[in-house]
Amino acid sequence: MTATSLDKIVGLAKRRGFVFPSSEIYGGLASTWDYGPYGVLLKNNLKNFWWQAMVQQRDDIVGLDAAILMHPRTWEASGHVDSFSDPLIECRNCHNRFRSDDLPELVCPICGQRDNFTEPKNFNLLMKTFLGTTEDAKSAVYLRGETCQGIYVNFKNIIQTSRVKIPFGIAQIGKAFRNEITPGNFIFRMREFEQMEMQFFCRPDEAAKFFELWKEERWNWYKKLGFNLSNLRFKPHEKLAHYAKAAVDIEYQTSFGWKETEGIHNRGDWDLSRHGKFSGKDLNYFDEQSKEKFTPFVVETSVGVDRLMLMMLFDAYEEEVTIDEDSGQEEVRVILHLAKEIAPVKMAILPLLKNKPELVEVSKKLYNELKATGRMIEYDESGAIGRRYRRQDEIGTPYCVTIDFQSLDDHMVTIRDRDSMKQERVPIEEVNNFLS
Repeated sequence: MTATSLDKIVGLAKRRGFVFPSSEIYGGLASTWDYGPYGVLLKNNLKNFWWQAMVQQRDDIVGLDAAILMHPRTWEASGHVDSFSDPLIECRNCHNRFRSDDLPELVCPICGQRDNFTEPKNFNLLMKTFLGTTEDAKSAVYLRGETCQGIYVNFKNIIQTSRVKIPFGIAQIGKAFRNEITPGNFIFRMREFEQMEMQFFCRPDEAAKFFELWKEERWNWYKKLGFNLSNLRFKPHEKLAHYAKAAVDIEYQTSFGWKETEGIHNRGDWDLSRHGKFSGKDLNYFDEQSKEKFTPFVVETSVGVDRLMLMMLFDAYEEEVTIDEDSGQEEVRVILHLAKEIAPVKMAILPLLKNKPELVEVSKKLYNELKATGRMIEYDESGAIGRRYRRQDEIGTPYCVTIDFQSLDDHMVTIRDRDSMKQERVPIEEVNNFLS
């Protein structure tokens, strides 16, 4: 099966209000994006689905929301100040800059010149800002390059307040920032992005076991999300980071290659050891049962929310040639086969005609009743019924409910399924139960 082109995903995202270029009226800002009405719903549903699996449905993981701005020593301890960098090269002909590891043949993708680059220089990815009224070395701080450091520096606080015992995890969803040299591929790589990370603290001799367990847990989560598993794979790291004991990515096959959506890492005791050393605080764990004191190992799962959403759009997108129900003309029907749990809108209420008050009255009454249950319901009376079905298909709405003149007599409505296009008549008072 040929992967959907990125251009089609970008076009759908803009056309249907999932993602817009940021600051577009000013010409935009490179590789920054705004989430539109349906995009923010989909993104929030993805985050909620992850949070439910990682925190709400487990007894061994607690949540956290740490600050974006942290003490600068945090990033010295983590190694980001000294080693969080990419190799930067510049084309001597057109003066565009790239990561050298992105250009293995050293051919400029802009002007086409070969072997005409400067020597690689390390380019630090941390974004710097300033606190207070003066811009000097004492006031310099960083926008966090990853969310997990907020978890490590709160390790003792969680131990003392939550009564958790090893093995346990701390989960967090939040923004991170990286001054990427070559961001791109839509929302796959950005300078401002969101992460869903979980750090699982365990005994050193159990870290390998939990690393395998979390590989299985995370794979099953993608299965529950409805992913086509043939588009996913585990990719072990060929070269481990300085802190890692083991590392594997979950990759998705896009139109621009296999790309990482999630990383699972055995980080050893690097993080707590380093923060203990740089802060002067004891971040060891005392096991009351065995009377042992040790530095816990960490098994991490880290998902990029934005790139996960992009993979969801790739995986759900389908084009189908159909006959338009109103005009009888052949047309391409675009469907997003999103899992019902994460679809932005759960059901659309469609009166057959908007200029018939009796149909509108029944439709709006049902719409308000369903909306009151806390689900995202949409009311649409604009245009021919076939066109309205197509709009809902493109945003991934699982069900459309049509109220017609027969509904006024038999108190039944027609429910249309997005994926099968099958229609069935259901009593209007049973629509809520049907949706549940």
